[in-house]
Amino acid sequence: MLNVTEHGQPGRPTLLIAHGLFGSGRNWGAIGKRLSDAFHVLAPDMRNHGDSPWFDTQSYPEMADDLAELLDGPADVVGHSMGGKAAMMLALTRPELVRRLVVADIAPVAYTHSQAHNIAVMRAVDLSGITRRAQAAAQLDVDAAVKPFLLQSLDAGQGRWKLNLDVLEREMDRIIGWPEVDGRFDGPALFLSGGASDYVQPGHRATIRALFPGARFARIPGAGHWLHAEKPQEVEKTLRVFLA
Repeated sequence: MLNVTEHGQPGRPTLLIAHGLFGSGRNWGAIGKRLSDAFHVLAPDMRNHGDSPWFDTQSYPEMADDLAELLDGPADVVGHSMGGKAAMMLALTRPELVRRLVVADIAPVAYTHSQAHNIAVMRAVDLSGITRRAQAAAQLDVDAAVKPFLLQSLDAGQGRWKLNLDVLEREMDRIIGWPEVDGRFDGPALFLSGGASDYVQPGHRATIRALFPGARFARIPGAGHWLHAEKPQEVEKTLRVFLA
């Protein structure tokens, strides 16, 4: 079973938050803590990420099954990027477990932008003798905006990445892809995008509505793909309005 960070009291409505590729449940910690005044928030580390078990595969049906194991009844479900695809798969295959769905900056389509280059730069870091993330930061050859995000998955004390880089690289086509799936989720669904992101295109809307007839669309002005990190207060407010 996945490692889960919890916020709020059991007994409140459950809110499950699934993070994106190279992330962890901690990525949504600030928003999860604030929403815990109204929800029992579950923020798991996805398979092959964080403190969750490592597996040989990273498919969306498997990730949806992982999320389903955490639920004993209907929940509101939020997913970002890879986690958004896993959340969509959960809603399509186990609709009885999803009350309301929020998909953050991703669509149910295959993309062409591989993230293998980030795996290469993480592997290039010499972790021998590393005791602080700042030491690794100097070696991490990525954009300044991406660097702190990747470093959250570095266990400097153990000198290792808390990511199964071998499997994530091997399964990259599955991660950026989208499998054929029979199903439809008729419940409330919000597709929330960053205003400066190009992940959800107008041309994706017909595909989204075919699977999620109740889909609504909203954008966070000035936010990119990592909208929850760039505009956390705006994302929190939007979630509160929709989930209310």
